[in-house]
Amino acid sequence: MSRSTDVVSSTLASVLRFGVGLSARPATRRPEKLLELYEFEACPFCRRAREALSKFDLDAMIYPCPRGGTRFRPRAIELSGKSRFPFLVDPNTGKSMLESADIVAYLRETYGAPSDPVWLGAVGLVSSSMASGVRPNHGRSARPSRAPEKPLELWSFEGSPYSRLVRETLCELELPYVLHNVARGSPRREEFVKRSGKMMVPYLADPNTGREMFESADIVRYLDETYAI
Repeated sequence: MSRSTDVVSSTLASVLRFGVGLSARPATRRPEKLLELYEFEACPFCRRAREALSKFDLDAMIYPCPRGGTRFRPRAIELSGKSRFPFLVDPNTGKSMLESADIVAYLRETYGAPSDPVWLGAVGLVSSSMASGVRPNHGRSARPSRAPEKPLELWSFEGSPYSRLVRETLCELELPYVLHNVARGSPRREEFVKRSGKMMVPYLADPNTGREMFESADIVRYLDETYAI
């Protein structure tokens, strides 16, 4: 798939979610320890969990579990007892759970506010499935890769079509990463700009090599050249 086609289809995926994952309502309570999410990018149910993380302005340790993956998928299945995703672990409360609707409700009640609206139900699921359908072969299956010694870091938000291209590659290569959500309205954007120099996502930092960069095309190329086998 060409770069232009990638961008167009990723943008369409965002459009099909009608702005969900673009804006944040800052968390009323911030977890001391990183939330842990086992998921894979192409999964429509996983998308709803990631959207909630963006909406409530929460960071998370992402463990990619694409089909055929051997790095984190078996561990998620062992922990949850089922081959289903997403799977959330919250080390702050000791809670762990499957089911995207339960995860969204938990994040809203624990870190957001009970009155915060979320888009669930049949319509939301159909929309999320359609968004996955426009990029059916991306972020779904594992590719051989070298495991990094330390997790990477990605500044992103779910509704960003360019960030999606990077997350797909991280997923396929089974590269664990800390997801820093900086959606519109996030108070952490100022801190991010101080670090990076401008408000633009995606932004990748790799503590294993010391590399930091913008531009989804450059990041995808870097990940393939550095970690793909």
